[in-house]
Amino acid sequence: MDPGVYQGAPTPVTGFMAAATKVAAFGALLRLLYVALPGLTWDLRPVMWAVAIVTMLGGAIVAITQTDIKRLLAYSSIAHAGFILAGVIAANPEGISSVLFYLLAYSFVTVGAFAVVTLVRDAGGEATHLSKWAGLGRRSPLVAAVFAVFLLAFAGIPLTSGFSGKFAVFKAAAEGGAGALVVVGVLSSAVAAFFYIRVIVLMFFSEPKADGPTVAVPSPLTMTTIAVGVAVTLVLGLAPQYFLDLASQAGVFVR
Repeated sequence: MDPGVYQGAPTPVTGFMAAATKVAAFGALLRLLYVALPGLTWDLRPVMWAVAIVTMLGGAIVAITQTDIKRLLAYSSIAHAGFILAGVIAANPEGISSVLFYLLAYSFVTVGAFAVVTLVRDAGGEATHLSKWAGLGRRSPLVAAVFAVFLLAFAGIPLTSGFSGKFAVFKAAAEGGAGALVVVGVLSSAVAAFFYIRVIVLMFFSEPKADGPTVAVPSPLTMTTIAVGVAVTLVLGLAPQYFLDLASQAGVFVR
């Protein structure tokens, strides 16, 4: 999805599409490479390597320059596509299960994060410019803390689903002979962590502006979406093995 579409589209639609498009695209890619044309995996490996490197590094680097929270999430999603592709490149059963696990984790984090974005509003509607989020942790600590959980998961910090997902795809890629790609992925993750942590610092360690945004009262659907997102993010981070085993069993259907 074009990052400009992320910024202009209604946030609930953006969150859903950000997750759904990746699930659909990588689901189709797994079926193509492991079922329809299994011999094509090795032929396409150089191309997939190039795409993974460009998306991981390009998405992370461009995201650093963004001043709009939705565009930041959009460009970071490009980097996540590269991380997921590393699992596809592994070309082994562990690669399939790691991709399925990553897609599950990423979907809940993404939908939850965009649900939080819908709550931060000013007179003009959603306050998506990063400067508007300064001091949010002091004005609305619970909302800021929840968003921080999602950002830490995006960054791949331990005890979150993001860490479990990245560890799984990188481990599978290394076992599949793509160790160099793992190095690029780790470097990209370090770059990405910078802008995620930057937002957290902005929320909790900056003075709130007098004309800063307010936090809307969430609807029951929004509240449920956020609560489930946080719960899944923490459960997949604290006890990932059970779900990795489930993903491994589900992977049978795409092999």
